[in-house]
Amino acid sequence: MTRAYAIGDIHGHLDKLATAHRLIAADRAATGDHDAPVIHLGDLVDRGPESAEVVEYLSLGPARGGPWITILGNHDRMFARFVTEATAQDAAMKADYDWLHPKIGGLATLDSYGVAPAPDLATLHRQAQARVPASHRAFLAGLPLSFAFGPLFFAHAGIRPGVPLDQQAEDDLLWIRNPFLTDPRDHGALVIHGHTAVHAPEHHGNRVNLDTGAGFGRALSVAVFEGREVALLTDLGRQPLRPP
Repeated sequence: MTRAYAIGDIHGHLDKLATAHRLIAADRAATGDHDAPVIHLGDLVDRGPESAEVVEYLSLGPARGGPWITILGNHDRMFARFVTEATAQDAAMKADYDWLHPKIGGLATLDSYGVAPAPDLATLHRQAQARVPASHRAFLAGLPLSFAFGPLFFAHAGIRPGVPLDQQAEDDLLWIRNPFLTDPRDHGALVIHGHTAVHAPEHHGNRVNLDTGAGFGRALSVAVFEGREVALLTDLGRQPLRPP
């Protein structure tokens, strides 16, 4: 049987991430399975107060917590590009937004690294290069865009329907909403994603959305997958998640 765990978009909330890992540890103890991978669905940073701490925690994960996989999210890419290239705009964003826009949350990430407010992009970039550790930059640069595991396919935002899973474009894996969210077709594998915040985890038969808005003050969701069967992990134990 294929077993895996997945955690939704974290957005700089180390306390919520630690709680998710505590629930996974309890489920591991109940099953005796300490080898099932834990997949983090991206968006480690932005909006929350502890982006630097989340990146540090996850970068140490394989040595600390067993088989951890962390997938790149669109917010993670924007952060990494700002530090390396001094650009706050992503071509996939709406034209009137950039990474430093209050609704996107880049300034909160910089604050977590001790970067002081500045009147211009160049000053912020210089501070970011001085404050963001090389180990964090290397960790972000090495994150995969997706993870295939048995009948499961994990990606931050989803996939382009009709395109083979191993031929997906990076911008789609990081940014797509429609037509993915409205497509009822089977994609070959069950697609597990985040990116589009909902109020509770959703199972649509062909996809599972685990982004429940941690970046907006809501819960960080965690689930266990056994084949294509899904259960949420809670303080009360497993709660099955099924299509309507």
